[in-house]
Amino acid sequence: MRFPTFLKSLLLGVPVGVTLLDCVGYVARVEGVSMQPALNPDATVTDYVFLSRWAVRNMDVQRGDIISLISPKDPTQKIIKRVVALQGDVISTLGYKLPYVTVPEGHCWVEGDHTGDRRM
Repeated sequence: MRFPTFLKSLLLGVPVGVTLLDCVGYVARVEGVSMQPALNPDATVTDYVFLSRWAVRNMDVQRGDIISLISPKDPTQKIIKRVVALQGDVISTLGYKLPYVTVPEGHCWVEGDHTGDRRM
């Protein structure tokens, strides 16, 4: 009699879990130093963050928000960065092709917090 109870729980739990992961969000591990000191301030301890899918449904991203995105260098990897500029903003760059860049419409400029680490 215990197996049917387990089966019922499984049949109910899997769709609810998938819906939560798909619509609400999930927990992710933060690796690396690019977001120090906000995330992983102590290199010996790993931070975990809740990545909310709900918060970005209307694409209302503000300067200063910490967001997760697909790495432009490795599409299989997700990265966490801070939004520094929004569409239309002109920013001064370091180590980029141009000294000043205007952020195109529909885009934002993101960077890591750790000033000594300029990797994306």
